[in-house]
This record gives sequence, structure tokens and C-alpha cells, in this order.
Amino acid sequence: MNRRAHVQHGFAPSPTGSGSRAGARAEPLAWDVRAMRRLTALMLWVMLALAVILAGNWLLSRPQFSIGQIVVRGDVSHNNDVTLRANVVHQLSGNFFSINLRQAKAAFESVPWVRHAQVRRGFPNRLIVNLEEHKPFAFWGEDGASTLVNPFGEVFDANVGEIDQDELPRLNGPVDLAPQVVDLYRRLGPVLAPLGFEVDALELDRHGDWHATLNTGAELVLGSGNLDQVLARTQVFCATLTEISARYNRRATALASADLRHNQGYALQLKGVTTLSNEAAPTLPIQHDSHSHR
Repeated sequence: MNRRAHVQHGFAPSPTGSGSRAGARAEPLAWDVRAMRRLTALMLWVMLALAVILAGNWLLSRPQFSIGQIVVRGDVSHNNDVTLRANVVHQLSGNFFSINLRQAKAAFESVPWVRHAQVRRGFPNRLIVNLEEHKPFAFWGEDGASTLVNPFGEVFDANVGEIDQDELPRLNGPVDLAPQVVDLYRRLGPVLAPLGFEVDALELDRHGDWHATLNTGAELVLGSGNLDQVLARTQVFCATLTEISARYNRRATALASADLRHNQGYALQLKGVTTLSNEAAPTLPIQHDSHSHR
């Protein structure tokens, strides 16, 4: 009994039988079966993609996503719903999902007075727009022109009838140099103010010379050069004008015109003075060769 059990316990499987079971492998699928499976998978993906496209088109065509409201925020002192609708709505296309925000931004910025616009979507059918309008700094161009310039030197078109025309100066020059014109206007103010002068008009002509018209009607030719050079000549002029005018029993506000383009001084005209002689101020670097104002 013990021996039989021992023999049975020590029995080892036949190598031949073990090898046939362990070495059994599934036979590879035929190439046409593999191709069919791949084709089936591809068709499933194509059908899924078509379903997504059809669902997207259906969603985009739903009327509840059509732009039904434009919410305008920010600075809108020169625009309202009527002007915005007239200028912008016809330029907008698409619904909440398909509208081109860059084109919408450009449409709003094409409206008079608008400097910058930020446009974003508001679910499910709104456009939310933040506007920044131009702040008029001065009229730009020749008399009668409908263009303005803002404090940044940006020239823009607007309805000039909407502003008080008596409060703004007039600036002129090449449009690409508008920031320099604005800058010189600002810098001239503190220099001329102690004499009671304000600049009503400032122009940079095609030859590069600066011309200023004062609130008293006086005309100044400031010459050419960079802004620092022009300002330095103006400072010398203002520092000596009161003394020169007093020698002829006149105030500085009697100035009719001045030409600051001379190397060693300036030429001027005083209202009511027939002639100013060079000997009148031999110690000052001033050229007096002006004649009476007519």
C-alpha cells in the first residue's frame, strides 16, 4: 500500500504530453480577416465623426444660440444703442459658437469715437462689449477738418459738432508725427503761460518748421530741430520778451509776431511800434529787425 502510493506520488508526466499542451498556440488570423477588422474599426470611427459633425451642425443651427443681445459697458458718452446698432450689427455674422470675435472687435472699433473694444461671448446668446472712447485733445488738420487727435497723438474721425469747439486748440502736421505735435504743445504751455500766452494752434509744416498761433493772435515761427531745441529757443524768447517790450512802452502781450529761426536771437513785431533798432539792447543776444504790425 505504501509502495503503491509512493510510486504514484513519484509519477512524472510524459514529456511528450507536456510539450504538446505547453506548446499549443492559437493559429494567426488570415490576412483577409485582419483587413476586415481594421476596415470595420475605420468605418466605426468615420461614422462617429459624422455623427459628431451632424450634432454640431444641428447645435449651431438652434435659434436659441443666435446673438440676441449685445451688452455694452465702459465709456459710451458719444455712442448709444442706436448708433452702435446702425454701425455694427450688419457687420456681425454667426451665433454664439461661430461668431468671429476678432471681426466683431474690428467692427466696434470702426465706430466713430471708439478707440478700443474688448468683445467676449455671454452664454447662451449674448455679446459682452467693453468700449474705450477717444478723449479729444485737439482738432487736427486744416480749419474745417472733421478729424481730432487724442492725448496719445492718435488721429481719429468724429462728429466735431458733438464737442465745444471753442475749448480745443488746432494742431496740424504729418499724421505719423502727431504724437510729437501733441508733446510740443504740452511743453510749450508752461513756458508761455507766465506771459499770459496760450497756444491756439500749432503746426509742423512740410519743411520741418514749427508755427504757433497764440491766444492774442500773435504768430510765432519757432524754427526746426528736435523738440528740445525748439523749446530752448522759445524759453530764451520768453525770458527776454518782457524787457524788450518795456523799452518801447509795451507789454509782452503787444507781440504781433516773432521769428525764432535766427542763430543769435529772434526778430519780432510789436503792435504800435514802427521800428526796433539793433542798438536798443546791445547786451542781449536779440536781433531787432521787425516793423509795425498792420
